[in-house]
Amino acid sequence: MFQAFLIKFAEIGVKGKNRDLFEAALAQQIKYALRRCEGQFAVRRNRGRIYIEALSDFDFEETVENLKTVCGISSICPMVQQQEDGVEKLCRDVVAFVDTQYPDKQFSFKVDVRRAQKNFPLNSMELNALLGEKILDAFPQLRVDVHDPDVWIHVEVREKVYLYSTEIPGPGGMPVGTNGKAMLLLSGGIDSPVAGYMVAKRGVKIDAVYFHAPPYTSERAKQKVVDLARLVARYSGPIYLHVVNFTEIQLAIYEKCPHDELTIIMRRYMMRIAEQIAKKTDCLGLVTGESIGQVASQTMQSLAVTNEVCTMPVYRPCIGLDKQEIVEIAEKIGTYETSILPFEDCCTIFVAKHPVTKPNPGVIRRHEENLRDGIDEMVQQAVETAELIVAEV
Repeated sequence: MFQAFLIKFAEIGVKGKNRDLFEAALAQQIKYALRRCEGQFAVRRNRGRIYIEALSDFDFEETVENLKTVCGISSICPMVQQQEDGVEKLCRDVVAFVDTQYPDKQFSFKVDVRRAQKNFPLNSMELNALLGEKILDAFPQLRVDVHDPDVWIHVEVREKVYLYSTEIPGPGGMPVGTNGKAMLLLSGGIDSPVAGYMVAKRGVKIDAVYFHAPPYTSERAKQKVVDLARLVARYSGPIYLHVVNFTEIQLAIYEKCPHDELTIIMRRYMMRIAEQIAKKTDCLGLVTGESIGQVASQTMQSLAVTNEVCTMPVYRPCIGLDKQEIVEIAEKIGTYETSILPFEDCCTIFVAKHPVTKPNPGVIRRHEENLRDGIDEMVQQAVETAELIVAEV
């Protein structure tokens, strides 16, 4: 029955003179998502609205699921569209719409008319009253409730008449690409894919870097991260994933640094490498999945010591969330089941039994001096030999 969708957005509507740029970016992201669907669609913008019209047969559920991955969409409204041909036809169309959509007529309703076609004979308030009256005449068992109705019947009178009564929630946020690009440190865990999704939802295009340590981490562990990148790419668009061989650096740290500081020092070198790759790819910051106090390397003191090696801003979208809140987002975006697959990443393999939780930055810097012979060459080689994988749906 539905031949079209009205796409609603929230934040974009308050962007003032820049609103057109955001709307155009959102329309582009919608077109990208619809490429994954069977059928042909036309996406058009008209007076602050974005419409999708089906030009062929299509799978309704598949189309809605793909639209629900488009950051910037606040709600998806399946619509019936009719030719605008006067008041009498409008009344018949609205009554037929209610009859078809709601076989069980035991509910309260409210009619909400937007009349953009100013030469239409009646204004919005007059149409609200008239259409409500016609619906009650046709279905006396219904009742009007203007304060808290069970069903809103939305009517838009434009060059055509658009009817809808269902609003399917979208992810909200901003269209990807409208707020620059950042480099995500992506592991095989639960948190970092969630961080990537959350920053993408704010309009940030993301690349990613993964630290691989063969033979201590398997090819299946690497594939798990590629799969996670593809799942996040449903929301963020294609992700350029840089796979860095970290084995030589990790072994050097393991051999020459105190074991209770292994994780902190490894994190510092990961941040250094990620920043170098980020600068080469025009990223404006780094993104991690860290949350305060979740593990030893994520205490306030540890985060401060990790940040010390960066000149770029480090964004941590999960910083104030507890584990359950992060898990709930991971389940919502479809990354959780992949994240919990039992393939170890390089951090978990080299973790100390009793890691330091309040590292002293001066002590850490002094112990890193143990690495001065050869570490710069190792870092440079890791950056230059990184494997590039394009993760997309």
